[in-house]
Amino acid sequence: MDKQKLHDELKQYAFGMGAVLFGVADLSKVKHEFELDEEILEKLDKGISIGARINPLVVSEIEKRPTQLYLHHYKTVNHFLDQIALKLTNYIISNEYLALPIPASQITDWKKQTSHVSHKKVAYLSGVGWQGRNNLLVNEKFGSHFRLVTVLTNMPLKLDKPKDLACGKCMNCVKVCPAGAIKERPEDFDHIKCFEKVREFQKNNLINQYICGICIRACRGSCEASR
Repeated sequence: MDKQKLHDELKQYAFGMGAVLFGVADLSKVKHEFELDEEILEKLDKGISIGARINPLVVSEIEKRPTQLYLHHYKTVNHFLDQIALKLTNYIISNEYLALPIPASQITDWKKQTSHVSHKKVAYLSGVGWQGRNNLLVNEKFGSHFRLVTVLTNMPLKLDKPKDLACGKCMNCVKVCPAGAIKERPEDFDHIKCFEKVREFQKNNLINQYICGICIRACRGSCEASR
């Protein structure tokens, strides 16, 4: 079976389970950054990036702080992605290839804000979107209204390419960031200010997770929240 056909089969399978974004990345130049066993990484040379949409109505009620509704939805979408990744992994294994699902939301080092694999980096390399000023991945259709999960594999798949796109003149997230962490240049994003603000939300707003959502609300892409 050729690489394009396998790529399309997996994409249709993921979309059939409710995913809205899909791409395949070459990991040869970045997998040394991953926090996984080297012997495992030697066997896996591709990353499948899968995205699920965040409900725009849930995000629309976020104004000055994250809400309980957003917290529940955030957790639900992450769990949903984990289930898609697990089923996709099982499908790949049933075709006698290797695959490893990476949790959608699992921090391995809170101080460094790192996880086993950077879902954002894999998604960028697979053409799902580009890094926005808000330090999140941005897609031309969904803005930042989505969450990501990754499946590592050695299945012979057609590779997607990064998109040569950017946020242009849009400064919506810069204007609304309560921490002042978002700057005009994406590389100037202030991780410390962002983390301090979400920790403040977690402490004062009875939210048991470090989340915000304010810049996500501001970054819509072509899908308006009213739709």
